[in-house]
Amino acid sequence: MVSPPTRYLVFFQYFGTKYSGVVETPNDQAVVGVQNYLEKAAQKLKPVVPIKFHISSRTDAGVHALCNSAHLDIQRAPGKPAFNEKQLVCGLNYHLKPEPIRILNAHRVTSSFHARFSALSRTYVYRLLLGCAHYSEIPVFERDLCWAPVGGYLNVPAMQYAAQFLLGTHDFSTFRSLNSDTPFQSPIRTILQADIRPSSGFLSHHYEHRGLEFWELKFRSRSFLYRQVRRMVGALVAVGQGKLTPHHIKELLEIKDSRAFPPNAMAPASGLFLKSVEY
Repeated sequence: MVSPPTRYLVFFQYFGTKYSGVVETPNDQAVVGVQNYLEKAAQKLKPVVPIKFHISSRTDAGVHALCNSAHLDIQRAPGKPAFNEKQLVCGLNYHLKPEPIRILNAHRVTSSFHARFSALSRTYVYRLLLGCAHYSEIPVFERDLCWAPVGGYLNVPAMQYAAQFLLGTHDFSTFRSLNSDTPFQSPIRTILQADIRPSSGFLSHHYEHRGLEFWELKFRSRSFLYRQVRRMVGALVAVGQGKLTPHHIKELLEIKDSRAFPPNAMAPASGLFLKSVEY
């Protein structure tokens, strides 16, 4: 007799630079998604039915995750007990090496649980590096992990003031890129947190004499629109560079038109991290 499948919620992290994003792509592409590797590793656990990861939060090519999540169902052969959480974590990580993807932990959940729709909020962090006059001055250990805007200096207090206009419930049409989901998605979102704070760099205490400054922009919401965080960051950096005033952020919200977003202002993917998914 075949036992029913067991559903798990897994939390995982990845260095996004080498992937096409988190979601699955055709395997014959030169660059594929993180999900391709997760499911390939899961198949080596010899399930009765192929395992599908239902990802909670989509991330683009080049975006990293300190912690993303997904649910999956595993049906084992007759007579084999369900994996316990530790077995599942160890088994998946064994088959994921040498990819820069790691399963952090796993939890058994009910069959009605859904990683995407059960999430209460998601938190993203964007890392900025100030003090670099040229991209060649970015420390090699920070390559692909931050954005060093041209000019090297930003008016951070103006950015912090401008970020407050993003808080609360708004129509974020101006702050989303268009994709195939756009006609079916409401542009209304509620930003619960929009902070800009000093941060630390990797091994930065070894090159303090260079005068580099790291800052983190943190955003929390139940969900975000396509590329919304990168567009919000880009607009705030434009404020820091003096290209926009803080009140321009309020005006962009009120326009409610993605075509009104300043050209070439979207922040690059490399500085963006999905920090956590809260349940």
